Amino acid sequence: MTTVPPPLPYRVADTWAETADTRSIELVPAGRKLPPFAPGQFAMIYAFGVGEVPVSASALQGHHGGLVHTVRAVGAVSAALCRLRPGDSVGLSGPYGTGWDLEAAVGHDVLIVAGGIGLAPLRPVVHAVLDRQAACGPLAVLVGARTPADLVYRDEIDSWRGRARVEVTVDRPGPVWRGAVGVVTTLLDRLELRPERTCALVCGPEVMMRHTARDLVARGLAPHRIQVSLERNMHCATGHCGHCQLGPLLLCRDGPVVGYDHVAPLLLVREL
Repeated sequence: MTTVPPPLPYRVADTWAETADTRSIELVPAGRKLPPFAPGQFAMIYAFGVGEVPVSASALQGHHGGLVHTVRAVGAVSAALCRLRPGDSVGLSGPYGTGWDLEAAVGHDVLIVAGGIGLAPLRPVVHAVLDRQAACGPLAVLVGARTPADLVYRDEIDSWRGRARVEVTVDRPGPVWRGAVGVVTTLLDRLELRPERTCALVCGPEVMMRHTARDLVARGLAPHRIQVSLERNMHCATGHCGHCQLGPLLLCRDGPVVGYDHVAPLLLVREL
């Protein structure tokens, strides 16, 4: 039976608020260092005395040279992580799971579609594509959130404009919002897709990913050109607890990044 190795000690180098309930945490090794992470892979982060949770890396190299993880406080462990301050310690193990296939971006247009905190696992892809723009076609980033206050990385998103096509929409705009309103799939109407040479990477709530992938296929994108990150209920990172099962897949082991051509039939089955 595969087991998760003991976590290595990591120190909080910095932490900052993204939204009212979401923080980014930069972690640096306090001794031995984990192997390099690929965009889309996740770590098991252990909050001492509380428990551990899987969290995808939201940046592979922060300002202090460490791994960055963006965490929303939705349970006891994630809330404990959001309370961390510089100098605190956590346990870290990884990297786990499959990453985004960035080789598919070489020579192709790149379309990134993110819903809510689903932008976190895609953020390293934006960094990688911008770093190698000469090898890739145009980059488009479509971002959706519930409200303007729920948008993560707002300043950084603005900094991508000019180097990428960036469109942002919210479900509930509020009195001062001047941008687009509606679900993120409505932003596809603003693009002139070249489906035969576009690769799409999608992450967000599962219903959003289903609708986005189906819309992209309807616009001519082949299913094998669409990658989705299915982080549903990941718990143990080794595939033995079964919490993240999707049909024949155990997503912490076989995912979280998978081709839509492999999972499209599974996502259409209710309650699977």
